[in-house]
Amino acid sequence: MSKIQIDNKEFEILLEHDHIKKRTHLIGIQLNVVYEKRVPVFIGVLNGSFMFFADLMKQVEIAVEVCFVKIASYKGEERSETKALFGLNMDLKGRDVVIVEDIIDTGETLNYLLKEINKHEPASVAVCALLMKPTKMQYYFKEINYVVFEIEDDFVVGYGLDYNGLGRNLKDVYKAC
Repeated sequence: MSKIQIDNKEFEILLEHDHIKKRTHLIGIQLNVVYEKRVPVFIGVLNGSFMFFADLMKQVEIAVEVCFVKIASYKGEERSETKALFGLNMDLKGRDVVIVEDIIDTGETLNYLLKEINKHEPASVAVCALLMKPTKMQYYFKEINYVVFEIEDDFVVGYGLDYNGLGRNLKDVYKAC
């Protein structure tokens, strides 16, 4: 099994790029069918989703609009967390929205994002995630319609996901050893 080191941590391969590509292709086919006569807005959540988002868009053959958002978190003295959404610069009222996430862990960020997007009164909202950790989820989301892989509660890196800012450029997904 192939191992790599990033910063001070060792990782081993979890998902090879070819396998990711095949599963992403299947999700793309589903999206083409579901949104065949519509023009959905695909919203990529940066930074982690950029590689998955790009590969997914290569599989989507229907007309779409694309937008990227970034969610910043701020921790205060009392360890509470405030989030802010940046980059949502289009009218979503009455539109079909597909949020593209790299990973759904506890669901805290997704919960915040869905609340913010729903304020814009979209016609529908669906979530497409590369990875999801079902055992870590603290929320239930009816909007999660497309998940490429469910994984264990491993720390992962690669294919857009980072460790201390490193590893996003790796074509495979690795888990910590």
